[in-house]
Amino acid sequence: MNFSLRTIGLSIALAATIPLITGCTAMHTVVKKRNLDVQTKMSETIFLEPTAPSNKIIFVDVRNTSDKDINVKQSIIAKLQNNGYKITNNPDEAKFMLQGNVLRVGKTDLREAGGALQAGFGGAVTGVALAAATRSDASRGFAAAGLAGAAIGLLGDALVDDVLYMMVTDLQIRERPLAGEKIVQTQAANLVQGSATTTKQSISGGQVKWKTYRTRIVSTANKVNLAYTEAQPKLESGLIRSIGGLF
Repeated sequence: MNFSLRTIGLSIALAATIPLITGCTAMHTVVKKRNLDVQTKMSETIFLEPTAPSNKIIFVDVRNTSDKDINVKQSIIAKLQNNGYKITNNPDEAKFMLQGNVLRVGKTDLREAGGALQAGFGGAVTGVALAAATRSDASRGFAAAGLAGAAIGLLGDALVDDVLYMMVTDLQIRERPLAGEKIVQTQAANLVQGSATTTKQSISGGQVKWKTYRTRIVSTANKVNLAYTEAQPKLESGLIRSIGGLF
């Protein structure tokens, strides 16, 4: 009986306290995340060889396989032209080749954004599974008793959402070798076909016409109650600026 009275007393106190806690949390989020924070990071640094202005000829192929309408190719081309590059549609005359694919655009969290960057070019961009927290029977009793009192605080908290959008782009850059350079490529691949079959391929030898660099660019936009329409142009401009910085 004493334990039950103590439990009821604690539950009442908890019911009175939770609205204050959740309200403070919401207010903290509003203040801390009131300004849009945009960041763009690369998984690997790429250094291209300095080249004469006459050799600044580049072939550009940027695609989008995400479920969002992203069109950055023309803006990237304009950035490269502003940096002194001539755009060509003929890969044979190009001195550089830029290939990109926007893999995913959407809401995420800091753990997933960090994981996507750490995975690098070609790495997985799936969500990170979070383990469900377990509660004791006593804590369940407290939560049940405090639901009515917490409802007011949670309602206010629900109106404040810490939103993070992410854009993941895989990038491959190729450049012609310098005079006298010879590049030999060795490639191994395991191709899974269904759940029961794996095909192995090995390619070696032969002179390659390109030096190849690969990296992943992850752009994030974070703000309280951030709408995608506000985040999209910032994510795109971060990607464009990052690619332009490589050239």
